[in-house]
Amino acid sequence: MEKKWWHDKVAYQIYPKSFCDTNGDGIGDLRGIIEKLDYLKELGADIIWISPVYCSPMKDQGYDISDYYNIDPVFGTIEDMEELLSEARKRELYILMDLVINHCSSEHEWFQKALQDPEGEYGRYFYIRRGKDGMPPNNWRGNFGGSAWSRIEGTDLYYLHTFHETQPDLNWENPAVRRKLYEMINWWLEKGLAGFRIDAIINIKKELHFRNYPADREDGTCSIRCMLQEAQGIGEFLTELRENTFDRYNAFTVAEVFDNKPEELEKFIGEDGYFSTMFDFSIESARTGDNWYEMNQLRPEEIKKIIFDSQERTREIGLLANIIENHDEPRGASAFFAEEPDREESKTMLAVLQLLQRGIPFLYQGQEIGMTNVVFQDIAQVDDVASRDQYQAALEAGYSEEEALRIVNLRSRDNCRTPFQWSSEKNAGFTDGTPWLMVNSNYRKINLKSQQRDERSVYSFYKKLIRLRKEEEYKDTFVYGTFRPAYEEHNNIFAYYRESERQRIAVIANYQKESQELMLTDQCEKVLLNNYRDLSLKGGRLYLEGYQAVVLLLNKISC
Repeated sequence: MEKKWWHDKVAYQIYPKSFCDTNGDGIGDLRGIIEKLDYLKELGADIIWISPVYCSPMKDQGYDISDYYNIDPVFGTIEDMEELLSEARKRELYILMDLVINHCSSEHEWFQKALQDPEGEYGRYFYIRRGKDGMPPNNWRGNFGGSAWSRIEGTDLYYLHTFHETQPDLNWENPAVRRKLYEMINWWLEKGLAGFRIDAIINIKKELHFRNYPADREDGTCSIRCMLQEAQGIGEFLTELRENTFDRYNAFTVAEVFDNKPEELEKFIGEDGYFSTMFDFSIESARTGDNWYEMNQLRPEEIKKIIFDSQERTREIGLLANIIENHDEPRGASAFFAEEPDREESKTMLAVLQLLQRGIPFLYQGQEIGMTNVVFQDIAQVDDVASRDQYQAALEAGYSEEEALRIVNLRSRDNCRTPFQWSSEKNAGFTDGTPWLMVNSNYRKINLKSQQRDERSVYSFYKKLIRLRKEEEYKDTFVYGTFRPAYEEHNNIFAYYRESERQRIAVIANYQKESQELMLTDQCEKVLLNNYRDLSLKGGRLYLEGYQAVVLLLNKISC
């Protein structure tokens, strides 16, 4: 593998609205990120991905962009963004912005012009089709529920939106649209961005016959994924995108990709791939049922198999971006350990398993202090448009209000969007005003300030773990070394080797409450990390407490 500047980096996602508010309006801002750059550097982060801060009506929290060239006043100004880029460079930090180019906001100038003349120049910037007998052009269902088509008022024309109705899809078949997007991307890269996290990119290629698919709900609609799985030719778009933008700046790109064809993985993240990396959503895909309100509870052995299979698929191809949580998922501690999400050992065990796999680790704000899901008492407390839509879908599917709200508490994207818990002070130290979204009630127990003073805290452990991953003595093994499963015959033992020409390191975790014992097949030269105070290792016999995780440097000579 040709070495790239981003291979040995640790990335950190910021959800700006909930990170740090400096002006008391209850909403996080760019100046708050600037203030916390030293914190991120101390933690060990290198690449900072900032969720959308462009101008937006915020129907989908900034993923509905009305002006790609400006910063929404709620977050600050373009000058604040330029200062953030400058201050990050001083600290050798790299800034990524979100690139949302499957769709824009219905308030974007292009769409407003399209509404004025749907069959004119700007109408061709979108997918606008005639309805059939007063109904949408086909039975596609959007990702947020309901028809993927909305009617243009006063006409029999409909526009396509694979997400919310305020997010019309851009027509990538139109070369003029592509040119406009490339100009915008290069404008930002010229300002000093290190690259982009690329949103929902698989959606840009449509099946252009716009035909119906077999219904999978009683309302006669089918998942939009049926169309995406059939669409052909996305590679031409993605190659053109890369060659006209990212390649020119040696930019780092991480793509959000669902529904890609397995045989095309190398084209996405291989040596000459469309992107630097893409998120590994294999666990989330397995956890999600046919409908949003259905969720599969995965057992440790299932999780182990999913991760090992994912590592094997990419072994000769490239590096995935490994995640536990992000702005679209529940908190990892709650998703993986629903019965006792507050247990610190389970949180640090997950950290070890994530950061020492082969790939580029992406942390999400609050993960490093073990933040958990929030408990909403009423759907009115929920801001997320997708959660509200799917709550309604659950009711229509026959769930009671109590059951539907319970599902929202498990699945809602707002779980990861509650304000960062900086301290035990009012509003968790996030704002002097009224937070835009409720603060998790456990902030007095789980917060950064208290953990910074505690050498045994989740935060302190993350710092040690990141430091270990970056140590010169071990870095090449963790970054470029092979990944090989170990001790697979032991139930709920999650273990693997990271191996290079000169080192063999074992990562071993007991993924259950009860203690376990196993015999090492190699001699331990040194204990590199342990999420418990003590470790019982005698005569090659390793005794692990519940959720204990250890990292061992092994002698090359097998026992």
